[in-house]
Amino acid sequence: AVTMLGGDEFISSPPRKTVRFGGTLTDILLKYQKGETTEFELLKHQLSDPDIKDAQIINWLHEFRSAVVYLTKELEQLVSILLKLPWLRRSREVVEEYLGFLGNLVSAQTVHLRPCLLMIVSQFVPPRVTIREDDVDISDSDDDDENLSENFNTCHRALQTVARYVPSTPQFLMPILVENFPFINKSERTLECYVHNLLRVTVYLPTLRLQILELIIEKLLKLDVSTPQQEIEDAEEAANNSGSEEKSTEEGLFDMEEDEERRGNKAVSCSSERMAHPLAERLDILMTILFSYIKDVCHVDGKLDINNTKDLYRDLVSVFDKLILPTHASCHVQYFMFYICSFKLGLAEAFLDHLWKKLRDPNNPSVIRQTAGTYIGSFLARAKFIPVVTVKASLDLLVNWLHKYIESQDTGANSYCDVALHGPFYSTCQAVFYTLIFRHKQLLDGNLRKGLAYLQSLNFERIVMCQLNPLKICIPSVVNLFAAITRKYQLVFCYTIIERNNRQFIPVVRTGTGGDLVQTCTNPLDSFFPFDPYILKRSKKTIDPFYQFWEELSAEDLENLKKPIKRGASEDEDDDFLKGETPQNDGVVGIAPNSYESNTLNIGSPLDCYVPY
Repeated sequence: AVTMLGGDEFISSPPRKTVRFGGTLTDILLKYQKGETTEFELLKHQLSDPDIKDAQIINWLHEFRSAVVYLTKELEQLVSILLKLPWLRRSREVVEEYLGFLGNLVSAQTVHLRPCLLMIVSQFVPPRVTIREDDVDISDSDDDDENLSENFNTCHRALQTVARYVPSTPQFLMPILVENFPFINKSERTLECYVHNLLRVTVYLPTLRLQILELIIEKLLKLDVSTPQQEIEDAEEAANNSGSEEKSTEEGLFDMEEDEERRGNKAVSCSSERMAHPLAERLDILMTILFSYIKDVCHVDGKLDINNTKDLYRDLVSVFDKLILPTHASCHVQYFMFYICSFKLGLAEAFLDHLWKKLRDPNNPSVIRQTAGTYIGSFLARAKFIPVVTVKASLDLLVNWLHKYIESQDTGANSYCDVALHGPFYSTCQAVFYTLIFRHKQLLDGNLRKGLAYLQSLNFERIVMCQLNPLKICIPSVVNLFAAITRKYQLVFCYTIIERNNRQFIPVVRTGTGGDLVQTCTNPLDSFFPFDPYILKRSKKTIDPFYQFWEELSAEDLENLKKPIKRGASEDEDDDFLKGETPQNDGVVGIAPNSYESNTLNIGSPLDCYVPY
């Protein structure tokens, strides 16, 4: 019997149905096994009636619960009708009786486990209402918020009930969660609900957490790499310029089955928070959910729970290694690592150590080692929560490794400038230069003499002057700022080498409509900075407090640095550093052969002159 507050008598003594065909349910099923199908067909017909009443559902379920032993594989058609009963949107009594029925069914007949799980998971998104209009199905989601969260709670109860009776539930559930993940052009609300519900499953089925995080992050990554930063910025600009609420054709494409009135739902607060690019909008909502999940798992009653946090960190690092590290130039998804590391310095140090091991291990593919290098540089430069002492410890490791590498190459046959041979070396040089650009003021702060002594001890001169010639390979904007800073503090004079490198650059001549254009490849490392500015409006609020923006150099700073470089055209950007050079493999700058002058901070067109992995 089901114990139910207030509803006990009602459930334990259900009213008999007024219309019955033949005997009890057991009789009908036994007759069916003997080949008498008339009553069985009537039974199916009654259960499929769209106008079936609550009392009838309760009656039938009550009988089915004591007849589950007969619901073998042969009766799967009948079971599928029972699984289609509209139980979720009915009275509490129906819901309780149905949950009891599910428990009885799967414990007696595990053959029906998969269809039961499928039925529950299909309820993880708002129900679709299909209206036929002129022979066309117009499909929309019926999203009544109050009922929706109540229904989701009930679905999770159903899943927990099934898992309690069948211990192997998780391994059957995972493939279903993968198959039912909505396409990225489904409505924002659909994606939001599904991801939210997947993350809820990890709470009571912890063995699935790693796989579920992997699934979600893989989908986020697809969204991320299919919406380059430039496209997102262009869409924002276009939306700001038009000022009207007209939809772009592209947005129209993605909104084919959308629910325009859904714009007012709880995750999307106001129109100014919306991203103009429809895929960026989806990514923003989902990243916001992921961030709040990370926060909730790691904090208990508002306090950081070290054990929970360490466990989640391990799962996230594992997903990072498997999916993020091998993906070139994603813009936003990798910030889940940035965020969890902000909770405790120990985590940031663990992450740096993890990347450092990847970088220095010669058994890793060169491209993975290079990417680990770009992550170290970007993380040290941008994460405000990393103190100077950690920056110094990291620089010590990296610079020591560079010096050892130079020693090992000095006498060898490969001691010449070549990205293919020395990729990890160049990537590490760039990480060190980039970190110095962002952190030199802090490194020198307090005690200038001590700070300078520290920077001199790094012996940049040897790195810059070595045969491998890192200044030729690193991105010009990084090289130029590094040169200006190291000259100011008399650590090394880079300009002679920069000049020589520029004379040796092999120009690429392209004939365009405006005549011949001479160009050079300026990003042979094909590098990107994974923690470049985060531009998704809602989820950005989570990241910004911990984020070091590039402080635009003032005229005075420039004078101080006595920079022999023409300034880039765009002075008004918040974070103009490496703008355009970083994310999208542009890697090409218009430059006259031998001219060091035009090798400035802003970069030309996204042509195909970079060296692919």
